[in-house]
Amino acid sequence: MLTPASTGPRLLAAPLPTGPGVYRFRDERGRVLYIGRATNLRRRVASYGGDLRDRRHLATMVRRIAAVEAVACDSVHEAAWLERNLLERRLPYWNRTPGGAEVPVYLRLDARVGSAGLRVVHTVAERTGVRHFGPYLGGVKVRLAASALHRMLPVAYANDGLRGTGRELARLAGVDPGDRESLLAAVAAVLDRDQLAVTSFGESLARRRDAAARELAFEFAGKLQAEIEAVAWVVSEQKVTSARAENLDVHGWSDGLLVKFEIRDGRLQDWRQRRCGEATARRHLAGTPPAWTAFAQRNAELAARLAGEDVVAES
Repeated sequence: MLTPASTGPRLLAAPLPTGPGVYRFRDERGRVLYIGRATNLRRRVASYGGDLRDRRHLATMVRRIAAVEAVACDSVHEAAWLERNLLERRLPYWNRTPGGAEVPVYLRLDARVGSAGLRVVHTVAERTGVRHFGPYLGGVKVRLAASALHRMLPVAYANDGLRGTGRELARLAGVDPGDRESLLAAVAAVLDRDQLAVTSFGESLARRRDAAARELAFEFAGKLQAEIEAVAWVVSEQKVTSARAENLDVHGWSDGLLVKFEIRDGRLQDWRQRRCGEATARRHLAGTPPAWTAFAQRNAELAARLAGEDVVAES
């Protein structure tokens, strides 16, 4: 049983980090009331203690909040995926819809002669000479990112046999078939999140935006800014949803609290927490892959801060 919180959402939010993540409200019996995501966890959870504005339908729920649990994510994109995964698996009473409004998509990088280019697609079709990146949430954002990559690294203009407008655009871009391999490698480096490639690409796009602003082409500068933000969304850290259909359990432990993250078919679909001793925890921690260690440990420490002296019920 959770101890009722008489202090309200604002004080419950105090131990939360100011970065992105997903939060989960429970009532005094340990039942999940609501799951949400935030760009700033502390500010978002604290907001339930003030004027709810367009969330007034949640006023009854707020009076029932006894505790908050949270997962700190490495990016807003990751938080969006985690919220979607959790809500698709189980929809608490006060959540209205399973998952978010963003559409899952992939970026397909085609290296084949005659069809080279980057496209937004909804499914993965394995073909020789084709790589898929993602999945990503948000068709609009991903299309803007694809537009930015084509603007700066126009692989499609390096195809053989271009005619008419395509040939003229390639000429204006200073691109020919001999550039195809280097352009493909540059696009792949950005989408693979190579830090040097991402930084260089972002700086080049920002210079193009600033030049447009100096020339008073404010509409174009605004489009470039939107593309910069979209590229940041695409290349941000995101591990809670993968194209690999892997199944594993990831554990973190801190101050007597064991947190278990359940990954099924490549999606982090749930997290549970319970008290246990260090010896018991060690057996679970041994099976956590290195790529997940920092994520799990950080969130176990957060769970311990939020739980305090309360016994945390499992989902």
